[in-house]
Amino acid sequence: MRHVHASQALLDAQRHAFNAAPYPSLATRRDRLTRLATLTRRHRDEIAAAISEDVGHRADMETRVAEVATVLQGARFTRRKLRRWMRPRRRPVGWRLLPARAKVHYQPLGVIGIISPANYPWSLAWLPAIDALAAGNRVMIKPSENTPATSALMARLAARYFAPEELCVVEGDAEVARHFSALPFDHLLFTGSATIGREVSRAAAANLTPVTLELGGKSPALVAADADLEKAAERIAFGKWLNAGRTCIAPDYVMVEASRLEAFLKAMQRQVARFYPEGTASRDYSSVPGPEHRKRLEHQLHEARNHGCRIIDLGERLELPDGGAKLPPTLVVDPSDALAIMREEIFGPWLPVLGVRDMNAAIARVQAGHRPLALYAFTEDAALRQRLLEQTHSGGVVFNDTLWHNAVPALPFGGIGESGSGAYHGEAGFQRFSHARAVFVQSRRSPVGWLTPPYRRWLLRVLGL
Repeated sequence: MRHVHASQALLDAQRHAFNAAPYPSLATRRDRLTRLATLTRRHRDEIAAAISEDVGHRADMETRVAEVATVLQGARFTRRKLRRWMRPRRRPVGWRLLPARAKVHYQPLGVIGIISPANYPWSLAWLPAIDALAAGNRVMIKPSENTPATSALMARLAARYFAPEELCVVEGDAEVARHFSALPFDHLLFTGSATIGREVSRAAAANLTPVTLELGGKSPALVAADADLEKAAERIAFGKWLNAGRTCIAPDYVMVEASRLEAFLKAMQRQVARFYPEGTASRDYSSVPGPEHRKRLEHQLHEARNHGCRIIDLGERLELPDGGAKLPPTLVVDPSDALAIMREEIFGPWLPVLGVRDMNAAIARVQAGHRPLALYAFTEDAALRQRLLEQTHSGGVVFNDTLWHNAVPALPFGGIGESGSGAYHGEAGFQRFSHARAVFVQSRRSPVGWLTPPYRRWLLRVLGL
């Protein structure tokens, strides 16, 4: 209960500060973004150490690229573009209302709540904070209870670089997170599973708090007949086994034309051997934290084995001294839709590979399932690319690679349907955390006085009505 009252007190302090300065200047917003970037750049070694402590082992390069670099790039891009984003946008009024003027004025919402996950505990907390601060808001972050070292570092550095009424971090367990989601924020962003996302939405609904959900789902990778198999295998392998598969936009399963299935499986084996020549003992291969999470993954694989699926192990399980473990990259060939590995988001190092008749069958399969957070397609066929854009739905689409759309700060990032709602990053994030306020400025010489009673029926002909 103490934590609940503390969170409410922090919210009250931030709202009071916001009401005293409801439209921060460009200089103030840029200063906040600069401090956030400095916080990340100066302490990148501590960030890497804290994350590795929380997960058992995280490849240092993965933290530098996926956590540190993305935050620095996002802050730099936003600072550079912010002046233009803040400008009111003129809108046409139509000849009947001339010489009146209209514009859209982007107004800060107030206090933004952010609930961040454990898989990328640094970047998925600070990237939405960048957008919220750019839009002129105050920010409260509730990081995952499953990354205590990173959360503690985040709270300590936030208190050092920001006043609590600007930005603060609320530590605590799942109960604290539940109360946090029920606070009357002006907007709440949640990143995590669809199951918890539903709970967050229900809690926020009591206050009519708008919610942005960044979830996940089963993101497919399609390998067409004209694809370069080695290049496709290389890029799918990178996207899948970055962070041991614990990436919400990781390829969750692959569909390749059946005639090329065996060649693709061999290409995947070659790429994994090239990436991790020491197998799971490689410093570049990350661990899977949490006994419950590992148990869920092991059940998926055990069930697939029991149902006769061909399993291709690309390494061996490695137990870590702290009780954690590295689970090896593993290919599961042609599992049925009834298996858990095909019903659930995997969020780990297993990769189902399905042989399909052709890309028509692959597209039909995508259309029949829940809308994923990302869709990957390997093809140079312009007509096929256009079909995928027009006939499928997903949060994002990448051709001939995986993941890298998330590294483009000018692109919106978000899901659709089961994979989430709303988007942020760059200008999309600025607008997500702003109110697009309609402004109409009437002229002293306005003709609308002719439209007041007593009504003149001849005006209907003039107005084309």
